[in-house]
Amino acid sequence: MDNLSWQERLAAVEETMRLISQQTDPQSLVRVYGERIQQLAPIDRRLSLSRRDLSHPQVRITRDTYWQTPLDPWRQKSQLPIVEGGLLAELSYSNETRIIDDLEIDPNDPGASYLQGFRSLLAIPMFDGGESVNSVVLLQKKPAAFDREKVPDLVWRSNLFGKATGSLVLKTQLEAALKEVDRELRTVARLQRSLLPQQLPTMHRMDVTVHYQPASRAGGDYYDFFELPDGQWGIFIGDVSGHGTPAAVMMAVTHCIAHAHPGPPSPPGLVLQYLNDHLSQRYTDRIETFVTAFYAVYDPKARKLTYACAGHNPPRLKRCMAGVVVALDKAGGLPLGVMEGTEYPESSMYLQFGDQLILYTDGITEAQNATGEQFGEQRIDDVLAHCGLDSSELLQRLLATLGEFTGQEPQHDDRTVIVLRAT
Repeated sequence: MDNLSWQERLAAVEETMRLISQQTDPQSLVRVYGERIQQLAPIDRRLSLSRRDLSHPQVRITRDTYWQTPLDPWRQKSQLPIVEGGLLAELSYSNETRIIDDLEIDPNDPGASYLQGFRSLLAIPMFDGGESVNSVVLLQKKPAAFDREKVPDLVWRSNLFGKATGSLVLKTQLEAALKEVDRELRTVARLQRSLLPQQLPTMHRMDVTVHYQPASRAGGDYYDFFELPDGQWGIFIGDVSGHGTPAAVMMAVTHCIAHAHPGPPSPPGLVLQYLNDHLSQRYTDRIETFVTAFYAVYDPKARKLTYACAGHNPPRLKRCMAGVVVALDKAGGLPLGVMEGTEYPESSMYLQFGDQLILYTDGITEAQNATGEQFGEQRIDDVLAHCGLDSSELLQRLLATLGEFTGQEPQHDDRTVIVLRAT
C-alpha cells in the first residue's frame, strides 16, 4: 500500500472492515481478511501456529496459504498437522516477535517442508492470557523483505484481528450453547405442563377457570385439582421460591409427593403437613428452597370450603350478596419445607350463590408498572366488584386490568390464577 495516497489507503481499509464486519463464521472471517491483506500487502507464504492444548515442543499448523483445501481449526482440529520441535516450535514458544533476514533451514528440521525456499521470516506472537498461544509466520522468498519500521504496527494489527476472531468464535459457541439450553428448557417446560391438569374439573355448584403463565420457559408455580369421594374436590395452588428450571424441578417434586399421598383423603391441614415433612426430610434442607401453598377441600353438597395455608397469599373472596371482600387468612402456617413437624391449622366457611373466589400466586400482586408500583390486592378486589360475571369473564377482566397496569414492563415472576364462582 506504500504507493497509494492516504485517501486510497483509507478506502482500502474501510472496504476491508466492511467486508469482515459482514462475516458471522470465524472461518469465513479469516478467509476474507487473508484475501484482502494478500491483495494489499502480498506475502509469499503465511502459516498460523498454535500450541493450545499441547506441550513443548509440539506445535500445531492451523493454517497454510499453500493448502489447496483449507482446514477449519475449530471444526477439523484432529486433522491438523503437528510439528514437534525445530524452528517452528522455537518461534511458537518464544513469546516474542522474531525477524530472520537470511533464512537457512536445516533439511532435517521438523518444519523444513514449510520453510524451505524462503529467505525472510517474520514470526508474530498472538497473545492470549499473557502467552503467545497462537502465532503467525510470514515468509518471503527474497532476503531482508520485512521493513522493521512497519513491524510494530503489523504486530498490533495482527493481535487485534486475532482478538476479533476469538470474540466471534466465542459468540458462535455461545449461540450454540444457548440454543442447546433453550431446547432443554423447552423440554422442561413441556414436562412441567404435562404435570398440570390437562382439563378443568367439573364441580357441582362451582364454575372454575385457570390462568397459568411462567416468567420463563418453565417456572415454579403449581396448581392442581383432586377428585375426592362424595363429590368433593381438593383445590391446590403453590409457588416454589426462585424461578426458572430449579423452581420447575421442585414444582415437579411437590407434584409427585402430592399425588403419592397414601390412604384415604386427608383434611387440608394434614395434607400440607404431609407435603412439608417430605420436602423438609428429603429436599429443601439441601437446596435452601421452600414452597408456599394453599389447599382447600370443597364440599358442593354443603357449599362448604375447608382450607389451610402454608405461607401463601390468602385468596380473595367476594361476597356478592353482602357486597364485601374478605381474605381467607384465618388459617396460616410456615411455607412447606422450612421446618419438619410444622402443623397447619384449618378454617372453613360456607359459600353462597354468586360468591367469587380468586386464588393466585405473588406474580400477580407483585407485578410492577413502569414506576415500580406493585399491582397489589386492592386491584384484585376492584375486579371482584363486578358481580354477575362467570369465572372466565372474571379472569379475563383481571388479566386485562393487570396488562393495563404493567404496560410494556417485562414479567419477572410466574403468574397463576384460579377463579371460582359459586353457581
